[in-house]
Formats: sequence, structure tokens, C-alpha cells
Amino acid sequence: MSNSSSISQFLLLAFADRRELQLLHFWLFLGIYLAALLGNGLIITTIAWDHHLHTPMYFFLLNLSLLDLGCISTTLPKAMANSLWDTRAISYSACAAQLLFFVFFISAEWYLLTIMCYDRYVAICRPLHYGTLLGSRACVHMAAAAWASGFLNALLHTASTFSLPLCQGNALGQFFCEIPQILKLSCSHSYLRELGLLVVSACLAFGCFVFMVVSYVQIFRAVLRIPSQQGRHKAFSTCLPHLAVVSLFISTAIFAYMKPPSISSPSLDLVVAVLYSVVPPALNPLIYSMRNQELQDAVQKVVTGGFSEVLSRLSSCANHC
Repeated sequence: MSNSSSISQFLLLAFADRRELQLLHFWLFLGIYLAALLGNGLIITTIAWDHHLHTPMYFFLLNLSLLDLGCISTTLPKAMANSLWDTRAISYSACAAQLLFFVFFISAEWYLLTIMCYDRYVAICRPLHYGTLLGSRACVHMAAAAWASGFLNALLHTASTFSLPLCQGNALGQFFCEIPQILKLSCSHSYLRELGLLVVSACLAFGCFVFMVVSYVQIFRAVLRIPSQQGRHKAFSTCLPHLAVVSLFISTAIFAYMKPPSISSPSLDLVVAVLYSVVPPALNPLIYSMRNQELQDAVQKVVTGGFSEVLSRLSSCANHC
């Protein structure tokens, strides 16, 4: 019987046993990771560069892209390294850090999505008070509250989880360190403390969900009262990307943690974990840019402007040489 003090590393769940499939997974995840870096990086750069996008909606979108980059960078690089080097090991401290940052980014993203819902509610239902309720200082305070709340939540869960005595081995049934898998290794009733924290976090998350549902009911009622079809289309176009991102976030997380035990299997758990931890950060930039012509035009300006600057510098270098 070993305890957590004698565990120096954990063994993560491998995506495949065959070397060819491991390399295939590496290249697949590398493509997804690069797409997430490119998409979120373009959104961050564009919003920071274009002064026309310095509005509350795009400020929160910039924060969302930062959180997406953090979330996918917490899990995927280690998974890629394990697939490339044919290993499953992750050190005890690295596992704790991975869990801390993953819970931090996921929690903060959920709180930020709630704030973004409030932004859409004020913009559509109370447009005359938009500048007052969502001034620059208020936006900074709300974003900071989302980041701080996410970090506090992650710190509490990580400290509680890794204070448990572990005596059920060191093999985790997931490709990254997450709370439920570590709790399975516990040999003490102290895990009930962490379960209590999870219940509290779930209640807070459910409260955010109820707030979003109520807000969108009010939003849709207000949009349907807009007399012109063009006005209704414009209002819907600013809400649908956020609604799609929230739906993707909720559906994958619920299926991951609330699916019936009868259909649970290591391979299915692995696929579902990829869906909620990897796919949303990669798809969110695409979802937000698909129906947002203003953002598309700004991204195009950044890309063409950057390309033109590179060409001018190359030309200048050639002339000097």
C-alpha cells in the first residue's frame, strides 16, 4: 500500500498502443493545436490592433481567446509529447500544475461566458444604459473577477485533491490529470471533502446556466419585438455565436461527467475528454468569426497589412544588400 508521498509520477492513458497510431495522433493533435493557436492568436491580435473593436463585446472575446489558448496549451502539448516519445509518464508536480491550470481556465471561461451573456442582454434589452452599465472600468472589473474566481476555484480543488492519501496505484484513466481520475486513486474517506467542493462548484455553474437561460429568454423576446427584419437579423447575429459556444461547452462537459456508467469505457471517455477539452478552444474562433462580418474584415486587414509589411521589409533588405 502506497500513499501520495511515495508517488513520484502518474501514468496517463495512452491514445493507442501501436506506434503508427501514436504518430498519427501526434500529427492530428499538432494540426488542431496549431489551428487553435492561429485562430485565437488572430482574434487577440486583431482586437488589440483595430481601435474600432475596442468595445465591451470584443474585449470579452479577447479574454475568451486568451482562456482558450491557456486551456488547450495545458493538456495538448503533454499529450503530443507522450504520443511522440511513446511514454505515459507525468511527474507528480506536473500533474498538480496541469490540474490547477486546467480547472482555472475552464472555470474562468464559464464565468466569462456568463458575463458575455450579460453584455448581450444589456446591449439588446437595455441599449440606452449600455455605456453606463458596461463602461471600460466595469468591463475590466468583470473580466478580472472571472479570472480571479477561476483561479480561486482551481486553487481550492487542487489543494483538496492532492492532499488526499493515494493508495490505488498511479495509473489515471485519462490523457491528462483531472479530478475524478485522481479521486479514484484515493483510499480515504477524505475524498468526501473534495466531493463537497465539486458540488458547490456545480451549484455555482448551474446558477450561471440559469442566469444565461433567463437572459436569453429576455433577449429573444426583445429581438422579436424589433419591427425591421434587418434589425432582428443584426441582433440575432451578435447572439448566435455566443449561444453556439455555450452550447458546445455545456453539451460536451455534461456528456463527459454525467453520462450513464453503463456506456462508460476507457476509449469513450478518451474521445469525450478530447471533445470538451480540445475541440471548443479550436472551434471558438471559427464560430465567432463566421457570422461576424466586422471581425472578418478586421482580421483580413491585419493579415494583409502584416503580409504587406513583410514584403516591404524583404524589399528594403534586398535593396540594402
